[in-house]
Amino acid sequence: MDLGSMGFLKVLLVAVYALDPYFSHAETVPNYSFVHESTTAPPVSYHDYIVVGGGTAGCPLAATLSETANVLVLERGGSPYRKPGKTDKGNFLLTLLDPSPDSYAQIFITEDGVYNHRARVLGGGTVINAGFYSHAETEFVKESGLDEALVNDAYQWVENKVVFKAPLLQWQTAVRDGLLEAGVLPYNGFTNEHINGTKIGSTIFDMNDHRHSAADLLEYADPKNIIVYLHATVTKILFPTQTVGSGTRAIGVIYEDALGEKHTAYLTNDSKSEIIVSAGAIGSSQLLMLSGIGPRSQLEPLGVKLVMDQPMVGQGIADNTLNGLFIPSPNPVELSLLSTVGISLFVNYIEAGSGLNLAPSFGWISKFLLSISDQTTIGSFFDTRLNGGIILQKVARPLSTGHLELRSTDPNETPKVRFNYFQEPEDLRNCVQGMKTIINVVNSKAFSKFRYQTISTQQLLNVVAALPLNQRPRHIDTASSLEQFCNDTVMTFLLFQ
Repeated sequence: MDLGSMGFLKVLLVAVYALDPYFSHAETVPNYSFVHESTTAPPVSYHDYIVVGGGTAGCPLAATLSETANVLVLERGGSPYRKPGKTDKGNFLLTLLDPSPDSYAQIFITEDGVYNHRARVLGGGTVINAGFYSHAETEFVKESGLDEALVNDAYQWVENKVVFKAPLLQWQTAVRDGLLEAGVLPYNGFTNEHINGTKIGSTIFDMNDHRHSAADLLEYADPKNIIVYLHATVTKILFPTQTVGSGTRAIGVIYEDALGEKHTAYLTNDSKSEIIVSAGAIGSSQLLMLSGIGPRSQLEPLGVKLVMDQPMVGQGIADNTLNGLFIPSPNPVELSLLSTVGISLFVNYIEAGSGLNLAPSFGWISKFLLSISDQTTIGSFFDTRLNGGIILQKVARPLSTGHLELRSTDPNETPKVRFNYFQEPEDLRNCVQGMKTIINVVNSKAFSKFRYQTISTQQLLNVVAALPLNQRPRHIDTASSLEQFCNDTVMTFLLFQ
């Protein structure tokens, strides 16, 4: 592979991670001849590249590498094409809350008491996230030393397959105008650029609300040079010696299929052959530790043979926080997800959704709303479809970081993860600022048709404080102090790194 291709691979990561983590533009499900269940894999195979994790990064990387090399992709989850419609826009929350063993999102609870999700499907986070698409900050591209021309080429490569202009209907328009009233200026119209102010962005949902994911980017692959195995759980990276040092190269991996049978994939003797671990922030660290690369203090008690004492593996992990308000509406709302975004001084992103399908168990919330209001029609807010919406905020580039530790040597068990949400005071200050902006949007003239005037923003804060959004303790001032509100009601934006 020449240097130009390698440079494209590097910047491709920036482009695919803009898919903020089914069908082609012709609305047909891809019929990949190279995607198979891992139970059909041979006991031993040889490849130029082995990609562990067929997710947001793994799929486009593998597709590009297959242009000139033999590539194996090992994905622990199944295919997003098996159940068309499951990941449609209206089912966003239902997909995240699906507890079944073959769900696309593996639910876990952090040591901080926050519900979180790991993608478990070909296409990774782009199959379960809210589908917003935007370019990276120009400053980030420059700081990373990337070739801006190649970055723009990579954006176009992704956008040609999976990106659409986000629709702007009543709810999203009201949020847009409310953001402008709240001072999130200037108005930048429709753009994929990451710039301060209010804008309309792009989405990976098409005009029929079908989701397109990173798995669609495998359409770029050379089918003669790639094979993808599903339900293939990599248990160990293999090295030629028991201990590794500078210059030591991995030689292969061991993986299990859905029936528990083990298979081994080795690299070819080509000097450019590589194992690429793209199993996400949690899965990649977990695999390294299971392979003997990590903190000695963690690995030896679990009986993992130490290959390299590397105490920084699993350290410095961070999650983007989510806080917000649910707003019941007296008027009908459209089904929408993250079309409008307010970027406030590059420290907060304000976004919104409406009209989503909900599980029947959410019905009790309407009773709570009735108890604080004399509006009898509000009882339908949380039936099976959200008659209203949510305005939320994300703290950009959080400074608070945490770590993960192995619970066991079972690769299917999520490690202990602690993100230390809001440990850094600046993160908490930014959350408070974001919540103030949300409150100003809700109180704006532009948004008035979508809220009950008899329900104050304080009552909306009370509702969120009462919801079991996480397992963190509530305090007497949860709803009266925005600092405590941020801490007590924090959720994940599904963007941990």
